Amino acid sequence: MAVEELVEVKFRLADGSDIGPSKYSSSTTVGSLKEKIVAQWPKENENGPKSINDLKLINAGKILENNRTLGESRLPLTEVPGVAITMHVVVRPPLPDKNSDTLQDNAKKKGGCSCSIL
Repeated sequence: MAVEELVEVKFRLADGSDIGPSKYSSSTTVGSLKEKIVAQWPKENENGPKSINDLKLINAGKILENNRTLGESRLPLTEVPGVAITMHVVVRPPLPDKNSDTLQDNAKKKGGCSCSIL
């Protein structure tokens, strides 16, 4: 019976802090990793993710897809044995309020061009 490989991963947030490192099975999906990040998100950080759709995970410059497994997303050539893989976490900025968008659009329409023709 084959023993499933465990992969040590830490998640680097935009402010330079980390979540983890923790060990995960190589069959763990990127979507479930994102769920763990949302659950462990530091409460003192503003603008935290509300769901996994607010997050992007990046490993070695590649954005990881939710349905892929950790094993499929790894890049062994960039990994150092015995060192946790660092994945970068990008949080989608909150969507602007629709009312404020309408006000901005109206202001742009009224502004027009400020050039003068001589």
